[in-house]
Amino acid sequence: MTPEIRMMSDKDDSRDGDSEVVTKTRSRTQKPPLYKVLLLNDDYTPMEFVVHVLERFFGMSHAQAFEIMLTVHKKGVAVVGVFSFEVAETKVAQVMDFARRHQHPLQCTMEKE
Repeated sequence: MTPEIRMMSDKDDSRDGDSEVVTKTRSRTQKPPLYKVLLLNDDYTPMEFVVHVLERFFGMSHAQAFEIMLTVHKKGVAVVGVFSFEVAETKVAQVMDFARRHQHPLQCTMEKE
């Protein structure tokens, strides 16, 4: 819906004394918050399985997946991706489901960036 703008001539303006001011409000759209997906280390999940998860669910090359797996192994946790809430939530659920189906205790979580 567009606001109606009334044009007034100089004569009309001096006679009426009325004038209209039309303001246009612009709304700024904000980017949705992003969420980090984290992979946590455990002492039971094989390293090869973690590499496979990173390749399959996060689209990493074998070399990238291997580096992230080593970070998880050495530091206990690593960020494996940053996504919108819905995508992050889905990735966490997919990884957790896949790990459970293969009887591994691998943990995957998300937190606001």
